[in-house]
Amino acid sequence: MKKALLVVSFGTSYPDTCEKNIVACEQALAESCPDRTLFRAFTSGMIIRKLKQRDNLHIDTPLDALKKLAEQGYQDVAIQSLHIINGDEYEKIVREVQSLRPLFTRLTLGAPLLSSHADYEHLMQALAWQMPVLSAGEKVVFMGHGASHHAFAAYACLDHMMAAHRFPARVGAVESYPEVDLVIESLQREAITHVHLMPLMLVAGDHAINDMASDEDDSWKTQFQQVGIRATPHLQGLGENPAIRAMFVSHLHQALAQQLEVAA
Repeated sequence: MKKALLVVSFGTSYPDTCEKNIVACEQALAESCPDRTLFRAFTSGMIIRKLKQRDNLHIDTPLDALKKLAEQGYQDVAIQSLHIINGDEYEKIVREVQSLRPLFTRLTLGAPLLSSHADYEHLMQALAWQMPVLSAGEKVVFMGHGASHHAFAAYACLDHMMAAHRFPARVGAVESYPEVDLVIESLQREAITHVHLMPLMLVAGDHAINDMASDEDDSWKTQFQQVGIRATPHLQGLGENPAIRAMFVSHLHQALAQQLEVAA
């Protein structure tokens, strides 16, 4: 039976960032499944269109990729999401997988990064690997994307667990709670004088470059500096972190093992 591995991410239009993050994750997943042929899909229609117009590069949506795999005779397909939370993008993948399940003998879907209580603890351990050595009065602030979907609560949960574990970091979100001004107020009360800003995103793309690290009036770096807190941005996506890549590999193999148990 022909076997495929389909790795699905939001995507990015930055070639260097793609190599450092998405390709790095794809390679780690492929190495863990040497009997499967690797394929890629992006969930962002905007990025897919931009790559086509700018670079004449075609990237499939998950739905298109699965249809092609069925046409090419792949009957055992393992899919791994590189999304951070179980939000709109992931739910769309789930719906598309369900709609095409009759075309395959076996179709397996691995969960996003933050999908269980243990994932939050593992993520903190993974983030510690990439964080700088901190002095007194310093903390790391991670920038999450945020979401209108109810899964936005994952960011607040991670922030709360960091506080409970006395982990020297905080989490804010660009498009939902916790807002950066709340993080700033909290760190002012703690007398923090220097923060290191890092993306809590697979890739260091537009949000990290513009909303986090730029000199624009509303960037996170500027907002911290305006209240007297020094801010040092680090443009490193989560995909560059080998411990994060290992979490995605673990999620894929958990899904494959669970499906074998059900089949048995």
